[in-house]
Amino acid sequence: MPRLHFKGKVFVENHHLAVPFHELLPVRDKGLSEKASLRDNLIVHGDNLAALKSLLPTYHGKVKCVYIDPPYNTGNEGWAYNDNVNSPLMRDWLGRVVDRDDLTRHDKWCCMMMPRLKLLRELLREDGAIFVSIDDNEVHHLRGLMDEVFGEENFVATVIWEKVYSPKSSAKYFSENHDFVVVYAKKKESFKRNLLPRTAEADARYRNPDDDPRGPWKSSDLSARNPYSRGTYPITCPGGRIIDGPPPGRFWSVSEDSFRELDRDNRIWWGSDENQVPAVKRFLAEVQPGLVPETIWTYKEVNHTQGAKKTLLQLFPDDLPDFTTKPFELIQRMVSLSTDPDSIVLDSFAGSGTTAHAVLAQNREDGGNRRFILVECEDYADSITAERVRRVIQGVPGAKDDALKAGLGGTFSYFELGRPMQQESLLDGSHLPSWEKLAGYIFFTATGQEFDPAETNPDTGFVGRTASHDVFLFYQPDVETLKSLALSLAEARALPDGGSRRRLVFAPTKYLDRDFLHQYRIDFQQLPFQIYEAIDRLER
Repeated sequence: MPRLHFKGKVFVENHHLAVPFHELLPVRDKGLSEKASLRDNLIVHGDNLAALKSLLPTYHGKVKCVYIDPPYNTGNEGWAYNDNVNSPLMRDWLGRVVDRDDLTRHDKWCCMMMPRLKLLRELLREDGAIFVSIDDNEVHHLRGLMDEVFGEENFVATVIWEKVYSPKSSAKYFSENHDFVVVYAKKKESFKRNLLPRTAEADARYRNPDDDPRGPWKSSDLSARNPYSRGTYPITCPGGRIIDGPPPGRFWSVSEDSFRELDRDNRIWWGSDENQVPAVKRFLAEVQPGLVPETIWTYKEVNHTQGAKKTLLQLFPDDLPDFTTKPFELIQRMVSLSTDPDSIVLDSFAGSGTTAHAVLAQNREDGGNRRFILVECEDYADSITAERVRRVIQGVPGAKDDALKAGLGGTFSYFELGRPMQQESLLDGSHLPSWEKLAGYIFFTATGQEFDPAETNPDTGFVGRTASHDVFLFYQPDVETLKSLALSLAEARALPDGGSRRRLVFAPTKYLDRDFLHQYRIDFQQLPFQIYEAIDRLER
């Protein structure tokens, strides 16, 4: 397979592996849940590469649909790639703001996208899919990156979205009326797309000119280009006309015997004078309950950029955010095509929170229980991203749209990206968190449940309780103590009795073999990275 080459690729193609896990710190008063939880709808404020890495413990292989709207790299966005790659020269080159005069802006865009795409792929379910909005500036590079990260065999489609409803007469060359949505599956053989709801327009194509008791139907061509050895027979029309055979270069799509059987069942339409080229009657009552999606989505179907701005104006009538957003109907279509009612949808370039709006709208439409995860790195993550979601959930009294006025309902938890959790910092003492801070972090990360400091007991190491486990942490924020701190037989015997629950114990090391751990119902996790192995164990 041809591979995409760009400056800096050697430094970033495995950079996602070196990104440390960070704390995900709940900010309860910014969410709309009684208790913050990683299993809730989520809005995460922080760098999206670090946030994606930190979501892996809870959501690896669980996201059904990813939608991202990355910078289009037109040269006008003023973005800068600032990932902490190892090379000082690379950091200096990548850290500069990208503009039209930057002759390497496409390389920088690829450097920014590659590690994020790799983490997004890890978060996807085996039957999941990713949708990426893009325009002509980077669509060719995006396809190369997606082929490399997801495999060219997993390409599904490139959708053309008609984003404006009228041409721009001021265009220098052509009026650009469309954007692209590039679609890849994680494993194409496992991905099953849904059908679109049938429309009144589609149903109107079915009529019943012969009053067939089976109801409305539409005619379908009986001939095809595919060679068929039994598809060259002559046909005599009921009106007396003889058709020597199919049109030149074509073949009847059914054998003569099958054709006669269809005619006996009144499934052949001969025209009003019974002398026309026969056609097969396709009954509305027998067609599939939905429509196969096409690769051109018009603004009449999924709205346009001006419609998106009008929606935003209803949500923020007094302080309209000054940036372009996608219509929620566009993203809702992606959600409806690629998810089931209990799916998780992730957007790591969240912007104004349109994806959350789309997920909640789809849930209202079909009674689903989908969840969203939004990641936004900019300072407006609370004032715009989360605020839009709050208003969509709770309702906007002055909105013209009835659904927005009433509110779509739901909850979400708000998290800030905290400090990185690195083995080195525990060993050299450079960034040792307090016992309570680390306890809260491991409890959230391992269980997805809200940490309650009131339930803890630092003397016994008790952190919290789930339905299946009591969680313990043996740790002190002192480097000399950590060097000798371990789970020993004495500590294992002193653990409080949790009845039938097992004990999930985090410590720098242990002095117990597997048999002793089994005897004392202990699942041991070494600090800090084996925190993440606890998740699947707790969920089984």
